[in-house]
Amino acid sequence: MIQLVAASTMFQVVSLAAMVDAGALPDADERVLVLANGAHQPELSPRIQDMAGFGALAARFDRVLDLAELLWPRRPAQFSPRRDELPLWERLLRSHWGLGTAPVQLVVESIQVNPAVALCRIFHDAPILVHSDGLMSYGPTRNGLPQPLCQRLDGIVYVDLVPGLEPLLLREHGPRRTAVGLAGLAAVFCEVADATPDLPAAASQGPTALVLGQYLADLGILTAEEEAGLHRDMLRAARDRGVRTVVFKPHPSSGPPTARRLAEDAAGLGLGFMVLDSPVLAETAMAKMRPDVVISCFSTALATARYLLGIECQAVGTELLLERLTPYENSNRIPVTLIDALLVRSMPTPAEDPDGTGGQLQRLVEAVAYCMQSRQLPGLRSATTEFLRAGLPQQARYFRRRRLSVLDLPLPDLPVSDQSREADEPDGAPTGDTALSASAQSHPTPSNPAPSNPAPASHRLHPRALLRMGRAGRRRLGRLATRLRPEHRHANGTE
Repeated sequence: MIQLVAASTMFQVVSLAAMVDAGALPDADERVLVLANGAHQPELSPRIQDMAGFGALAARFDRVLDLAELLWPRRPAQFSPRRDELPLWERLLRSHWGLGTAPVQLVVESIQVNPAVALCRIFHDAPILVHSDGLMSYGPTRNGLPQPLCQRLDGIVYVDLVPGLEPLLLREHGPRRTAVGLAGLAAVFCEVADATPDLPAAASQGPTALVLGQYLADLGILTAEEEAGLHRDMLRAARDRGVRTVVFKPHPSSGPPTARRLAEDAAGLGLGFMVLDSPVLAETAMAKMRPDVVISCFSTALATARYLLGIECQAVGTELLLERLTPYENSNRIPVTLIDALLVRSMPTPAEDPDGTGGQLQRLVEAVAYCMQSRQLPGLRSATTEFLRAGLPQQARYFRRRRLSVLDLPLPDLPVSDQSREADEPDGAPTGDTALSASAQSHPTPSNPAPSNPAPASHRLHPRALLRMGRAGRRRLGRLATRLRPEHRHANGTE
């Protein structure tokens, strides 16, 4: 059997090497690494096989193939052959990759999106093994999988980035889960670091902070100004920890203006500033530099810094991200929740939790995951209900009142501002003028007094009735309410 192992980032190649070393991948007659570069702008970023240390990692595989090169000028994420083209693509790949007629096993990541889905469709009878992709593996499956893929699913292999925490990815299919310990991953990263030339930033004197930029504005999560403000907050956090020099590693997809603006902010705070623009992984940079602290928002590198390399970490801006992520089932929600719980709330990992039952963190992740994908994880409902009934005030920030109302779950004591945070949620939450007027009538203020002649109780809509009306119904109701307001009728001469 030929094992095709797909990877879209250098971090995944490192993780796969650790899985091979640990014997977590099934034996195969030939193990082939298939590179599918997932960079948003591949023309501006180095190829995976050109990064320092790749040669040592590739030695664990019999061959290395490049799917991106075959598909050019299309990117691997755009690879979505039509159904009638699948036999043609199988013949092409078997011929071009020298697979012959041998049976194939697929080891893929992000099984919900291309190119993993495309490969699974092309090799239609190949058993499927899923390997983890950072902190997102702890979250629920983003989309339902077609039945033919579910029937071929053998299991999931993941790196134990948060010690003892069990991933929820594909749990609804009951896959066999295999964890790879952090010691093996650390050994591989040390191997990559040894093969990496010295970094200029590693020579900085005095206390140093490594700030990892994130690419949130182009994802539509924050505005460009908010992202710039988030980076400034990271600089202030570094200054408050007594750091003298900041080394900034921008996201590979961000442009030069980000670093230039941050350099000006650092100078205003009296901090030395360097930009790490070498094409190396954050973990490689940390292993080479050994900074005093690593600062970011919710990067997976925060978890690897703390649990893999034993470096102090600080998360900045997680509360803002918890509010801004829309829809609620956004796949970044679990990584943000984990980083906030671990680094901001100082919650212990399941491996550190003395009760030995998986700990509060496991229950929190399962409750958030159920609220994200309740239809795919119905078995978590009772545990989620019990968790919410416990009413722990520090957990309220991870949930939204309207989402809980729609799911008929207990409502913890949430801040008032939470009631307007899901205006864009497609889950039946009140939106627009209807939600605003309902909130205004139930919470009058000096600037928003209660109506002098409120509607009789028999004519008022219960909030749950508003939820059941659907978005279109609420909009029609809002327009009708606007037309019936006295000031509107006066303005239009109807009174």
